[in-house]
Amino acid sequence: MNDENKLKDTEDQKIDDALESSRRDFLKKVGLVGAASVAGAAAVYSGYQFEKKKHSRGTVRVLTDDNRLVEVPVEEVKDIKRELKVLQTQGREGIKGKKWVMVIDLSRCRNARKCVNACQAAHHLRPYEYHINTLEMQESVNTPKFYMPKPCQHCDNPPCVSVCPVDATFKRQDGIVLIDNERCIGCRFCMAACPYSARMFHWQEPMNAEADKEKAYNIELNVPQKKGTISKCLFSADRVRENSLPYCVSACPNGVFYFGDENENAVTNGTTKETVSLNELLEDNGAYRLMEELGTKPRVYYLPPKNRIFEFREGEKKEYREETT
Repeated sequence: MNDENKLKDTEDQKIDDALESSRRDFLKKVGLVGAASVAGAAAVYSGYQFEKKKHSRGTVRVLTDDNRLVEVPVEEVKDIKRELKVLQTQGREGIKGKKWVMVIDLSRCRNARKCVNACQAAHHLRPYEYHINTLEMQESVNTPKFYMPKPCQHCDNPPCVSVCPVDATFKRQDGIVLIDNERCIGCRFCMAACPYSARMFHWQEPMNAEADKEKAYNIELNVPQKKGTISKCLFSADRVRENSLPYCVSACPNGVFYFGDENENAVTNGTTKETVSLNELLEDNGAYRLMEELGTKPRVYYLPPKNRIFEFREGEKKEYREETT
């Protein structure tokens, strides 16, 4: 073998190694390393291209929707949208072996509303549309006021799911309750059934309707939004699939939120990034859940506003709300 052929083979091997590395990186991102045999694994994005690096033979390697690594001519490669069916299937299955849970420390909330802003930005909501909101609370005239963030409670016995006539809202194996707006008919039965008032109805065209119209609907992000359908907190299902903390948890500057996996008995604080025992956190701080007597079994726990880090100052933070006309 002459030097020219050796050099060519070396370059080919470098390209092959780079493409294979990109393939492994992609599989890690979707949590599929070690599970290549899972049906439809690569279908998470059938048009995904690891790197459009030209092969010495004028081809590029891509992963097909039936999980084969193939070579195609570079000039024939094109980007395609993620398939709606794939996104819907992925969104309904959840993440195997996980049971997501949130803990909210009321002693830390100062009504900074960064959680609200981050959620609205991620899900393309208007300033007066909420998946999570912070409420001013007072147990009685003799007790001090405090702030309470209130997302969907992601109940293990969700009445909203039971009343939906078209299977648009559903409970996943990992504990998250979601809505499929491709199925939602806007009957609002789920809104009536929810004791936490955690759902909202899109009375008008979504804020980013024009910009989002070409996007494939993603159940885990609930974007694009749709007029005449229901929307709510998603526990940032798209983020947890990437092994990241929810938008609200990451955005809070005061360490109000903990999020993690009940099966692992571990939750992580969004501000300090400290991971602690879920059981110890709940037991040591007198945790409770909202309206437990209803039997809904929420997956959101609250720590009482004792030993508050911040003094309650009425009107300290301006609330960003707009009134519809």
